[in-house]
Amino acid sequence: MARIRVSDGQLEVRLTGLDALWALRRRLVVPLSAVRGATADPGAAAEPKGVRAPGLHLPGVAAVGTFHRGGDKTLYAVHSGRRTVVVQLEAGADTSGFARAVVEVADPRTAVDDVNRALSSR
Repeated sequence: MARIRVSDGQLEVRLTGLDALWALRRRLVVPLSAVRGATADPGAAAEPKGVRAPGLHLPGVAAVGTFHRGGDKTLYAVHSGRRTVVVQLEAGADTSGFARAVVEVADPRTAVDDVNRALSSR
C-alpha cells in the first residue's frame, strides 16, 4: 500500500514493504506545480498497463512499478484496486518523467482531498 503526503510545496508518493522492492523505488517526490490533480478511481487498476520496466505485474493480483504505454510513464502500486487514487502529473524533469501515479492507499477520499486542497491554495 502506498502513502500520499503533501507538504512544503511537494507531493510525495511513498511505497512501502514489498511494493518498494518490486518497484525498485521507495518514493516519488514532485513539486505541486507539476501536479494537475487527483481522483479516486477504482477502475484505473484494471486499465491496460503497457510495458513493465522495472516492476511486478500479476494480472488481477498486483501491478507495482514503472509501466510505459503510449509514450507515457506511469508509477503503479495497486493490488485489489478498490482504494485506488490517480494523480495526474505534468510529465517532465520535475516528475522523473512520470505522467501519473496510480496507487492504492488506505483512505482514497482523504488523499484526494489533501492533494486537491493543496492545489487550490497555491
